[in-house]
Amino acid sequence: MDVQFELAGVGSRLAAGLLDLLLLSIGLFALWIGLGAIVGSLVASRGMARSWLSAAMILLTFCFLWGYFTLFEALNGGRTPGKQVLGIRVVMDTGRSITPTAAVIRNLVRFIDCYFPIPFAPALLSMFLHPSNKRPGDMAAGTIVVRDHPTDWTLGAPVPAADEALAEPLETGPPDLSEEEFRLLDRFLGRINDLTPEVQVRITTDLVRRFEQRIPRRNRDLQGYLVTVFAEEQRKRRSRFAPRAKAGAAGRITVPAERFVEKKRQGWETFRTTALRMERSGVAALAPGEIPAFAAQYREVAADLARARTYQVDPRVIAYLERVVTAGHNALYRARGKDRTPLPHYILRDFPAAVVQSWRYVIFAFLLFSVPAGIGYVMIRERPELGEELMPGMAARAEAAAENQAEGRGYAETSREDRPPMAAWIITNNISVSFGTFVGGLTGGLLTAWLLFTNGMMLGLVLGLFQNYQALKYLLTFVLGHGVLELTAIFISAGAGFRLAKAMIAPGDRTRKDALVVEGRVAARMIGAVVTLLLIAGTIEGLLSASAAPAIWKYGVSAATAVLLALYLANGYAFLSSARLPARSSFG
Repeated sequence: MDVQFELAGVGSRLAAGLLDLLLLSIGLFALWIGLGAIVGSLVASRGMARSWLSAAMILLTFCFLWGYFTLFEALNGGRTPGKQVLGIRVVMDTGRSITPTAAVIRNLVRFIDCYFPIPFAPALLSMFLHPSNKRPGDMAAGTIVVRDHPTDWTLGAPVPAADEALAEPLETGPPDLSEEEFRLLDRFLGRINDLTPEVQVRITTDLVRRFEQRIPRRNRDLQGYLVTVFAEEQRKRRSRFAPRAKAGAAGRITVPAERFVEKKRQGWETFRTTALRMERSGVAALAPGEIPAFAAQYREVAADLARARTYQVDPRVIAYLERVVTAGHNALYRARGKDRTPLPHYILRDFPAAVVQSWRYVIFAFLLFSVPAGIGYVMIRERPELGEELMPGMAARAEAAAENQAEGRGYAETSREDRPPMAAWIITNNISVSFGTFVGGLTGGLLTAWLLFTNGMMLGLVLGLFQNYQALKYLLTFVLGHGVLELTAIFISAGAGFRLAKAMIAPGDRTRKDALVVEGRVAARMIGAVVTLLLIAGTIEGLLSASAAPAIWKYGVSAATAVLLALYLANGYAFLSSARLPARSSFG
């Protein structure tokens, strides 16, 4: 079944976005006030409690900022509160409800299309230029934003059918168009939504030039003029003195089409009313026994849409039926939705399986990071003076390393009370950087590659600098505890970005749009693995690496994280093997 959606306009989407930002700001303000009041009420003797609450505030703020849009769209049928007020929703390109994976992708891409480099500029520009009003996030996720508000849909009151002759309009004058011209206009208006914008403009301009010499044009809207001309011509041809259309003539003026609409109108309105109930209250609006009846009504109305197109009824009726069928489709799909996959299944199986499936991309990211790191290390070892020139602040830390070790202080060591907030800040910062590395794939991989190169070079320079001051072991005592998981997470997020880049540059035998959607699904699961690893790494860095714990403990934790990582990926490999995926799709 071919259902056409009414796209949400740029204005309604911007208004919904601003409303969501307002609600998000109010929610964050309430969160800060509430937690701040609790933190402030705690006395000094309970300093650790205050510390942990501060860490919770940092993490909850981060989750609120990044989770607001994603969770609402994934769990509320593609509608944030702002979208719900404006009567719009996000759906897949196929018309089905948005999937959790698609919700994750389209909102991660906000990192670029809404916040970088100029707030909202990339998104607005893309929506103005794209024929389906898509921003980059929609292109990557395979989604569109459509109008879906049944309260706006109605055919109006039916025409009284007591006497067919009385329902006919009076004589309004002879038709202005020839039979051939009327059929041509009829066919064009019936197919206008199936034509590309360029073809629409060309044919519209030609028809207006052809008709406006006989029928004056009173407005600048060319398509509106043609619709007015067609409606007036219909009235004239429906008059009791006008000639009846012959068999095969323009279908929208035939008696069967009119009778079809009048016969079906009540059933359509009944179905629309049920869709409205489900729009407001969800599946709970129907009793369990009503769902099969609703499904049967949906099939009947969908068949009526096909008949309406065959009969070539009024375009407004077809548009009405398309909206009703789309609403019924979405409601029925949600009603029949399968059970949600438990979160542990994603964390322990799907996420690591996606990493194993993408091992070539991850290895490529590792090389783009490690080769510059090696170059930076050798360069700073060969030319020690570069340390003062390139990193004066880091050189001062390396120089003070001996003094710190003599006093028993470790690198970046913090007090016990400061560690929980520090861990929370590290977690949120590292996850944000990984998001940027992933989304950089939409630049054809250039931004992702640049981030890998610069960070790898910087790490190599720092390691070489500390070695020049005989303090490398001092630095590694801090880094190794969390470094295994943190660096691996960076390589995985970059690999996910390269998957997007490949879909854009070399989609293969798929369209670029389809390739982005398919690769984006795998990439989103990889980001799930990234977040999982960074939560553990950030906790270790903030609570252990920055503590005064003995070096042996930190080295032991580093070894344990390496074993954990190996087991995690092995579990993903086992799950991937059990799924019996083809070799090319598993490792390509």
